[in-house]
This record gives sequence, structure tokens and C-alpha cells, in this order.
Amino acid sequence: MSTLFSPFKLGNLTLKNRIIIAPMCQYSAVDGAVGDWHLMHLGSLATSGAGMLIIEATAVEPAGRISPYDVGLWSDATEAALGKVLQSVRQYSAMPIAIQLAHAGRKASSQRPWDGGQLIAEADGGWQTVSASAIPHNAKETAPLALDAAGLERVKQAFVDAAKRAHRLGIDAIELHAAHGYLMHQFLSPLSNQRTDQYGGSLENRLRFPLEIFDAVKAALPDGYTLGIRISASDWVDGGWDVAQSSVFTKELEQRGCAFIHVSSGGLSPLQQIPLEPGYQVHFAEAIKKVTTMPVIAVGLITEAEHAESILNQGQADMIGIARGILYDPHWPWHAAAKLGASVDVPPQYWRSQPREYKTLFGETRMGGR
Repeated sequence: MSTLFSPFKLGNLTLKNRIIIAPMCQYSAVDGAVGDWHLMHLGSLATSGAGMLIIEATAVEPAGRISPYDVGLWSDATEAALGKVLQSVRQYSAMPIAIQLAHAGRKASSQRPWDGGQLIAEADGGWQTVSASAIPHNAKETAPLALDAAGLERVKQAFVDAAKRAHRLGIDAIELHAAHGYLMHQFLSPLSNQRTDQYGGSLENRLRFPLEIFDAVKAALPDGYTLGIRISASDWVDGGWDVAQSSVFTKELEQRGCAFIHVSSGGLSPLQQIPLEPGYQVHFAEAIKKVTTMPVIAVGLITEAEHAESILNQGQADMIGIARGILYDPHWPWHAAAKLGASVDVPPQYWRSQPREYKTLFGETRMGGR
């Protein structure tokens, strides 16, 4: 039996397989509210046969958006819009749906990638960004404001409120975004956090605010609710955040009841040097797995079914995150199951597409006609 297509327990959820659709920003919301694009996008992914779908980075407050077009979950209007889309998607898919709650910090107020992705000045419709310290992402950019005590409390409460909204919508799990150079990562890394108070300096201090957010969100959710996190295991910059520090963070999260950890890397500094190749981040997931009993998701240029299967069989990770690969091939799990001799859940409307040589690819199917 294929390991990739074996069931897996994630907190209180039971996934039908170990394929996780990783969060992918669409930059297509209006004032934080999802719409028709997200209905088509999430609907397609929800019928892909993956084990779980994680909705893209969702800002907990307007200032936390990467771009003006990011999804948000900070108001009744944004909650209602997402609820409408989820109601439609769930008519045709029982796939567990998670959401990634995020705050972009100093990387907020950016153009969409296809518009250049650069910082938008306040005069051009952007906004003042915030961070751990008043250090810009790029030396030529306007510096963010260092969050003061009131700002820290505001952001923490925004995560809590968004989590409550997600739970109210019936979302099955939450992933906190502490990766890719966004706000929680900015507190973790010594490159972006040069505070002199209890939130900066030592590793213990740099962990403090992200752990406070985790604790506050967990306390606001029912016991047993599946709450996990995504981290960048390394900044890929000398003197920055690294695997050793990530391991300490991981142990602290496990003690607090974190349900899973999604291991990525980079995004904090334009000085990063990343050797892109298939599975280039898997060794980070493997290192984290050695220090925790939490389920670990590996992600990053894992595009072939056989590679995904090998990662799991070697014990380097427990689940496989697929992102750009599933945008390119929305039926990636179907094709992976065919290669690995497994079965996958497919809506009955698509049963007739099962190739003749794969008799049980879609499980037990029966089609009639006259």
C-alpha cells in the first residue's frame, strides 16, 4: 500500500491521505473579502483528491495584508464572504479545509507579484507597516514601525478574533503563519528583531511573542481543535534564524499542544542564498522531525509522486505539501495515485474519466446508462 495514500491522524482530524494542499496567495480579494475567483479556485482544489486543503494566507487585520488584494478574516463582512464560498464548496467536497492566519508585518503594503511585488508608498495607496523592530525588509524601503505594547496586544487579539471566526465558519484546522519573513518570523529572526525589551535579544525573548500568539489562539479554541504552525526553518543567511533555533521553537510548540508543524524556509531577507532543486527543503523537515513527535509537513519543489512516496518511506516527514505543482496540475493526486497503485476520492461527476487501465483508481465506482 502506498504510504502517501494511507490515512493519517492530524489532531482530531483523520485525513484520507497525506497530501496537503499548501496555502497559495491569489491576490484576488476585495477589501479582504473572497469572491467568485476563490469559489472557482477552492472548488477545483477541493475536488483534487488531496487529504486536506489549507486556504491561503489570511490577514488578521487590514494592515497585515501582503497586498491590498489579500484575503482577510477581520470583520463580519470578510467572514460572511468566506462562509458563502465555503458553503458552495462543501456541497461537493468532504475534504477537510484548514486556513492559514497571517500578518505580513514589514512585508505588507506590497504590489501583487504580477504588478512587480514592491512596497506601495502611502501616497500611492499603501500603508505604514509594522514589525518587531524599525528595520526595513530592503534597505531602500520605508522603515516599519516597531510594535509597542499596545500594538503587540492589538495584533495578538486580531489573531484570536480571526481564529474564532474561522472556527465559527466550521473550518477544520488553523495554521499560524510564522514563516516566509512575515510578522511572526520577523520576531523570531535576529536579523529583523533587534529589540531591547523582553521580546528581543536572546532566543527565549525572540520566541516570546509568537508563542504568546499561539497560546492565546489555542486558549480561544475548543479543546482538541487542530491548531498547527508553519515555520521557515532557516533564513539562508549567516547569522540569521536557523535549524537549531527552529528546533527549540518546535519543542516549545509541542509542549503547548501544537498539532502539526509545516516546515518551509526563507523569505526574511533579500540576502538569502537558496539552492533551488527538487525537495530542497526536505532536510529541514527531517531535522525538525528528529526533535518532535508532532506530525511534520515537508514542502518545496516536491513534484513527482515517487519522490513524495520516498520522503515518507524514509521517515523524513509525515505529510507532503503541494503548492505550485497542484496549480499546474489540479488533479495531481489523481495522477500520483495512478503511479503508486492507489485509490483517490473523486466526485461521481468525474468517474467516467477513469482510464481503462486503472480499474480502481477512483475506488468502487458503478456507472449505468441506457
